[in-house]
Amino acid sequence: MADTTSGTGANAARGAEATRNRPVFTPVADIFESEDALILVVELPGVRPNQIEVSLDKRVLTITGHGDAFGREGYSLALCEYQPGDFERAFTLSDMIDDSAIEAVLKDGVLRLTLPKAKAGPAKTINVKVG
Repeated sequence: MADTTSGTGANAARGAEATRNRPVFTPVADIFESEDALILVVELPGVRPNQIEVSLDKRVLTITGHGDAFGREGYSLALCEYQPGDFERAFTLSDMIDDSAIEAVLKDGVLRLTLPKAKAGPAKTINVKVG
C-alpha cells in the first residue's frame, strides 16, 4: 500500500493553492499487517461518522472528513490544540487486497479500516486458440 499524499500539514504546507476557507489536514496513519489483513488506523479528531467518506476507485482508497470544533456540555475550553478543518488522505492498494470485504469503524476520533488480503484461488489454465 502506498500513500499518495505528501507532507504532514495543511495543503498550504504542500504548496497547493487553497480553494476553501478551512484548512485541509493530512491525518496521521499507522498500517499494521497480519497474516490475513492489513489494518489501517487513521486519526480524525473531531470528525463524526456522518462527516467521513471512504471511497475506493481504481485501487486508490481515499479518506475524507470534516472536523468541527467540539466541546463538552458544562465545561469551558481551557486549551484547544485541534482546529476545525477538513482531512484528506489517499492510499494506493495492491492487488493483494480483497476490496469487496473492506470494513471501516470510527471510535473516539480514530478510524480503523480492515483490508482483508485476497485469498489465492486455484491456478487457472487458459486455453490457447489458433488464430
